[in-house]
Amino acid sequence: MAFDETPDQTLVERVRGRLARRRNIEEKKMFGGTAFMLNGNLLVGVRRDSLLVRVGPAQTDEALRETHAKAFEIKGRGAMKGWVVVGLDGIREDNQLMGWIQRVVSFVRTLPVK
Repeated sequence: MAFDETPDQTLVERVRGRLARRRNIEEKKMFGGTAFMLNGNLLVGVRRDSLLVRVGPAQTDEALRETHAKAFEIKGRGAMKGWVVVGLDGIREDNQLMGWIQRVVSFVRTLPVK
């Protein structure tokens, strides 16, 4: 997962604050962005203009129906099933951001611990 832009530090702080009370969260700098891991699995990433969220393959289509969400694509590989990019307008309000975080935590909790 390439994060090719400098992360929005305000958004990083907002995500960090929403995840602060959860156990087994780790923050890492990855590919020029900031990523948050849960039990060793990538949960969410912050880029300058968006939030990369891991919703899982079964929830991708539903997540893509949300306003300001689009498929996460990697050059040469196409859309990555299970991942969605949410634009800043889709996470401007705290309840919007919290909704995405709850959604990704629910999925990533189902993955084996690394």
